[in-house]
Formats: sequence, structure tokens, C-alpha cells
Amino acid sequence: EAQLVESGGGLVQPGGSLRLSCAASGITVDDYVIGWFRQAPGKEREGVSCIDSRVDDTYYADSVEGRFTISGDSAKNTVYLDINRLEPDDTAVYSCAAVWGADPVMVCSDAYEFNFWGRGTQVTVSS
Repeated sequence: EAQLVESGGGLVQPGGSLRLSCAASGITVDDYVIGWFRQAPGKEREGVSCIDSRVDDTYYADSVEGRFTISGDSAKNTVYLDINRLEPDDTAVYSCAAVWGADPVMVCSDAYEFNFWGRGTQVTVSS
């Protein structure tokens, strides 16, 4: 059974950085497109970044381009999301998800394309 577990969230001051991890079991991250999504209270879920590690193809939402970096570690079967220059608007629950056989650019804006989901990790940006 596929399982995704996020970690690395927390309370950070504006301008700070975090590394979120998405550890997979039951699937191999290199065989799937892995996406990071976030949802803030009262807002719709947003796909922020996706990766197809096998071909090193990535996608970033305009709202995070230049501040977020997604990467995969095959040996650890884990996908990371490095977040820099955090802003209060980045406050949300961040979840990772997996879908097989997709184009990260095409699917990252549609959460319903993804088959497997983690429970999420809270990121709070506040002074």
C-alpha cells in the first residue's frame, strides 16, 4: 500500500527558510510525478510544485517561482521542497501527492489527478 508522509513544517519568521520532506513507501518516487500542494484557511488548495524525477522535469506555480525548489532523492525515496524567503501568505498546510504516468506541468494545477496523498504538514509564517 502506498504511503506518503510529510515532515519539516513549523513556525518560521518572515524571510526564513524551511525544507519539507515527503517520504514515500509502497511506491518508488522516481516512477511517479510527485506534487506539493498547499491549502490555507478559507482558500482553495493550490499546486505549488511538481516533479518527475526520472526526467528531471519540474513545475512551479507563479506564486512561488524563484523561492521554492523541488528535488528528489532516489536513495531515500523522498521528495523535498525547499522554501526560501518565506512570506506570511505562505502559511498553509502543505501536502504531497503522487500520480503515475503524468506530465508534471499538466497535472500540477489539478489535485484531482493525484492518486495518493499524505496528511500534510503545517507551515506558519509569522513574526
